[in-house]
Amino acid sequence: MTDKFTIDPMTRGYVQIYTGGGKGKTTAAMGLAMRAAGAGLRVFMGEFIKEMEYGEIGILRDRFPEVDVELFGIEAGCIIGREVSAEDIEAAKAGLARVREVLMSGDYDVVILDELTIPVSMGLLDEDEVVALMDGKPEGTELVITGRGATEKMIGHADLVTEMKEIKHYYRQGVLSRRGIEC
Repeated sequence: MTDKFTIDPMTRGYVQIYTGGGKGKTTAAMGLAMRAAGAGLRVFMGEFIKEMEYGEIGILRDRFPEVDVELFGIEAGCIIGREVSAEDIEAAKAGLARVREVLMSGDYDVVILDELTIPVSMGLLDEDEVVALMDGKPEGTELVITGRGATEKMIGHADLVTEMKEIKHYYRQGVLSRRGIEC
């Protein structure tokens, strides 16, 4: 029996962006992290703007030793819906510096930067620094960036861009995030 798909070894590595106003960007990145871990690849996930461990972070940490996760938010919580503080800016910049170090170390096959588009679109991080990070990633490393509002420049420097589009969402009827479903 012949497999209809050709398995290409991870020789180059690409830049992927999952963006848009719909649900599923982080979930897609988590699925990729689990797939990569299942194939024996080392994965790093840097969480921007989030200070708490959502359900998926715990499962990655507990059950996938091939996945390392670091959070780059502050105790005040997600920056969406509140005033940005100097601590938010510092956390985002420190996160970007840490991610640059991780990416250039060569220790990881897949690097996921969850919600990175948000501090860029809000002006907490310099867009050109992020694009330079995208362009300068090591050969053979897959870089995945998620979050609403990916800039046109970031999109232009990516190899794959998926836009999650909201058609209908129960959030619009007042349903909050539910444990195990949204968080």
